Amino acid sequence: MNKHLLKDSLGWGFVLWLIGYVLGIALFFVVPPSLLGWVITPIGMIVTLWVLLKKVKGEGLQYYLILAIAWTVLAIVLDYIFIVKAFNPTDGYYKLDVYLYYVLTFILPLIAGMWKKEKSKGRHS
Repeated sequence: MNKHLLKDSLGWGFVLWLIGYVLGIALFFVVPPSLLGWVITPIGMIVTLWVLLKKVKGEGLQYYLILAIAWTVLAIVLDYIFIVKAFNPTDGYYKLDVYLYYVLTFILPLIAGMWKKEKSKGRHS
């Protein structure tokens, strides 16, 4: 795995997860826990798309597939360790908003990769 892919997959994957985690802790005191994920998700989508479109410079759909897998695995593992195990939420953690978050974490890199591929195709035709 090259250095650039490692930075994009593990580095940005961790940073994006950390942004959501910090937002969750900060908003916990002002947003009901049952709505927390629904408030964080749109913010997370915007930040993730910004990272994918402005900071990630990978080429090829395989690159974005690797990001999708790495980011999703990081999100699941870090959520389990730092939310489920650490806080042991009384009403549970895994609900529709969390599953949506995991799906978006996987799909957004693929969408960005396809969009960039189409955009570069347009430049070369």
